[in-house]
Amino acid sequence: MSQKPEHFAVWTEIPVTDMDRAIAFYNEVFNMDLKKDETGPNPMAVFPTQNPDTGVSGHLYPGKPPAKGTGPTVHMASPDKLENALQRVTTAGGEVLSEAITIPPGRFAYCLDPDGNSIGIFEYKS
Repeated sequence: MSQKPEHFAVWTEIPVTDMDRAIAFYNEVFNMDLKKDETGPNPMAVFPTQNPDTGVSGHLYPGKPPAKGTGPTVHMASPDKLENALQRVTTAGGEVLSEAITIPPGRFAYCLDPDGNSIGIFEYKS
């Protein structure tokens, strides 16, 4: 039997139809500073983390998102209270799909980004 990894998911890729709109959405919702990186074969915007050497993060890239709400859900940590982040989802052009759901490590809610990608916004229990 193999050893359990420290992080099961190590990278996410979220396809978007409009990089500038998507960068603005994720920057507003998560209070971050995503920037378009065009140094590789395709443009992308990498989600910043405290320790980029771990490889546990993800990026946005120009692509074809699945039909609205049908793809996998990527859960991301809220930078503050869940309710604040959910308000920013709506303000930034996304859609909140659920009320807060409480689980032992914290609370989360399901949302859609402007391209219809399914995201979860998670607030760790304090």
